[in-house]
Amino acid sequence: MSLIFSRTVMKDLTGEIRTTAMTGLYISISLILPMSILLIGYSVTYAQELEKDIPLRMQLFGFKQSTMLAAKLIAYFIFLTGAFLVYTIIDCMVLDIKMPTLFAVICYIITLYLLGIIFFILSHSIAGIFKKFGPTYALTMTLYFGFMMLSGLMGVQLENLPKVMQSIAYTLPMTYVSRDYIDFWQGGSYNFAPVIQSFLFLGAVSGILLMYSMKRNSRVKK
Repeated sequence: MSLIFSRTVMKDLTGEIRTTAMTGLYISISLILPMSILLIGYSVTYAQELEKDIPLRMQLFGFKQSTMLAAKLIAYFIFLTGAFLVYTIIDCMVLDIKMPTLFAVICYIITLYLLGIIFFILSHSIAGIFKKFGPTYALTMTLYFGFMMLSGLMGVQLENLPKVMQSIAYTLPMTYVSRDYIDFWQGGSYNFAPVIQSFLFLGAVSGILLMYSMKRNSRVKK
């Protein structure tokens, strides 16, 4: 995707403007990784497992639910790390990306993994509520494209969205990272307060859904 955009949309850009645009492209598209791997990938896989009662069978064999959940999180984070490394290597080869500061890299990596954790909780909750592949896939795909559109990852500028959708977009961490993080990339000042607030909001929503899913499942077991 980075190669396509760099060869089409940015082909007429030159100099510093082109370098800045390519760096922003690299940052923005990287946000798709935790969404596609954790939000879609894990949710549909877990929903299929629930349909076949695989978690229940594993518990009958003595595996604790917390242990299985931790193992899945580690496995998906290993895959996320590998995908991110491959993406970064390829983009550094085909794009003219500005060299970031060490602090910017650390914040950037923390952001990706925090998003991964939140999307893992969100997808686990959705799959636990529906327990079926079809509804889980439909909802997570809707959220996936909705997040992309609201965060400006589908080519639609935030300013062109209706006011209501802009208000929703400002509750998403991806919006701030895709729009403003480029200024912080090379050591510029950055206001982290809105990003932290958006992380807290999205995390709270995911946590509430997780508690609802757990309570719902406990009632079913009884």
